[in-house]
Amino acid sequence: MRCRWYVASRVFAVVLLSHAVLAQQPLKQPIAPSPSPANAKAAAPDAEDVYRNTTFGFNYKIPFGWVNRTKEMSQDSSPDSNDSKKSILLLAMFEHPPEASGDSVNSAIVVAAEEVASYPGLRSAEQYFGPLTELTKSKGLTVVNEPYEFRLGEMQLVRGDFSKPLGNLTMYQSTLVVIEKGYVVSFTFIGGSEDEADQLVEGLTFSRKETPASRK
Repeated sequence: MRCRWYVASRVFAVVLLSHAVLAQQPLKQPIAPSPSPANAKAAAPDAEDVYRNTTFGFNYKIPFGWVNRTKEMSQDSSPDSNDSKKSILLLAMFEHPPEASGDSVNSAIVVAAEEVASYPGLRSAEQYFGPLTELTKSKGLTVVNEPYEFRLGEMQLVRGDFSKPLGNLTMYQSTLVVIEKGYVVSFTFIGGSEDEADQLVEGLTFSRKETPASRK
């Protein structure tokens, strides 16, 4: 069972490799949302720099000047059509072009949706942090805060916080998770400080109220 959890979590392997002190991975354009979760794709931010996903009912205010690499990362993380149906990269934005070098943490926002069916026995968003924590630790990150309930407006999510030393710098990662329409929807925010990660989280809003099914 552990093998399958890791396969379904591979989008995060890409995310964690893209955190760097250097801008190093390209961003893609989100797929246009569809009423059917199975066909959900990313949609480009609108004129107000807001990414809107009607399928899963959330919006994200993109920081000014950030670059979009959703398309490129989707191609890299979905080598075949079967995998792409199970794991959908909805949004991948970076503060600096990932291919450019720099001397600070390249802050990032990554949103992905993975079929719950890819995780045998998964019953709650909190359980998702089992394989995710193992994966983050394998990439050199340590747990700052164990998974805990986190409310944004009317939506209840589960959040976990991580960090990793990068020379004289420290990278901070916060991941928020909710189960919605048969998918594990994860929101990962990477910053150069805890405050920055928190500020990035504040750009996320939900366009509908939580339903009992959201918490199952």
